[in-house]
Amino acid sequence: MANYKIGQYTIIEEGVEIEDGSEIGSFCVLRSGVTIGRNTKIRDYVELREGTIIGDNCYIDSRVSSSGNCEIESDVVIRYDCILARGVFIGKGTYVSPRVMTNNLNTNQEQIGGAHIGEGCFIGTNAVIQHGLSIGNNVIIGAMSFVNKNCDQDGVYIGIPAKKKL
Repeated sequence: MANYKIGQYTIIEEGVEIEDGSEIGSFCVLRSGVTIGRNTKIRDYVELREGTIIGDNCYIDSRVSSSGNCEIESDVVIRYDCILARGVFIGKGTYVSPRVMTNNLNTNQEQIGGAHIGEGCFIGTNAVIQHGLSIGNNVIIGAMSFVNKNCDQDGVYIGIPAKKKL
């Protein structure tokens, strides 16, 4: 029997896997096929749709929403009010600031897939990351930046649209 904590009024559908030491807050919705790794903390009002996988030792703040089929590796922090579009990948040790939004639709409303965010990245508050992009390892995205092109690893990108500064 797993050793984890679940808050009040949380809905957990059949087929959800929660590993030892994890905590799920109140008023959350975990859809079928969601996997939560060891020692991960999920705060209140979080919705994780089908096929979302969250690794070990992650922190998912309040009001984060995943559209499904997202993969979040270990040691990731996602702060409040973030939207993870269907198919987003977030690499190990990445920090996602509040109110970051990702997208998976092109201008014809066709699903392209979410962004691939590398390991050790920092995504600033209110950044928007467009569909199907690749952000390399150890990248910093500035607050309020609009990312509409791939970002090379070890770079700093800021602005609208985001451009490499360092």
